[in-house]
Amino acid sequence: MSRELILGRIRAANAGARAAGPVRRDYLRAHADRTPDESVGLLAENLADYRALVHRTDAAGVAGVVARLLAERGSRTVLVPDGLPAEWLAATGVQQLEDRAESTARELDAVGSVVTGCALAIAETGTIVLDGGTAQGRRRITLIPDHHICVIRVPEQVVSSVPEALERLDAARPLTWISGPSATSDIELDRVEGVHGPRTLDVVLVGE
Repeated sequence: MSRELILGRIRAANAGARAAGPVRRDYLRAHADRTPDESVGLLAENLADYRALVHRTDAAGVAGVVARLLAERGSRTVLVPDGLPAEWLAATGVQQLEDRAESTARELDAVGSVVTGCALAIAETGTIVLDGGTAQGRRRITLIPDHHICVIRVPEQVVSSVPEALERLDAARPLTWISGPSATSDIELDRVEGVHGPRTLDVVLVGE
C-alpha cells in the first residue's frame, strides 16, 4: 500500500511539472568572463585546493613527467586503458597492464598506478570528468587503484563551468566526476583518504 501511495505521489508531481512547461534555464552559464588561460589557472588552483598534485608540461614533456611520477610512487605496474597514447608511457620501464574486463577488484587493487586521459575538466569546481572514452577505460580502473595519473589537454579540454560541461557531455555515457583524491571524514571531521577511490591524484596539464 505504501509503495503505491509513494508512486502515485511521484506520478502526480511529474504530471504537474509537465503542465508547468519546460524547465527554465536562465541561470548564469559561468560566474566570470575568463580567457582560456585564466580558466586553466583557476582549474589548477582548485585542483590543488582539493589536494590533487598538479604538474604542467607540453606534449613533448608528457612522457618524462609520467615516468617521474611513477618512479616517485615506486610503482612496478601501470594500468593502461585502451586508446592511451603510447608516447605517454614511452619513457618508463614499468610493466604495463591492459585494461581487461575480467580483472577482479583484488587484481586492480594490486596495480601500482593507472594513467588515463579525460573527457574534460571544469575550472570553477576543479572537477575532472571521465566518460569511458578513448584513453580513459572503464570506471572501475580509476576507482580501485590507489594512484591515478590523469592527463588533461589544455585549454581545449577545459571549460569554465558545470553548465558548459553539461553541454559538451553525453548523459548516456558512464560519467565519473572527480574533485581531488578520494576522501571522507567521520563525525569528528577526521579526514581519511583513499576510501572510495585513489588516495593520490596526479594531474598533468599539457599545453601547447
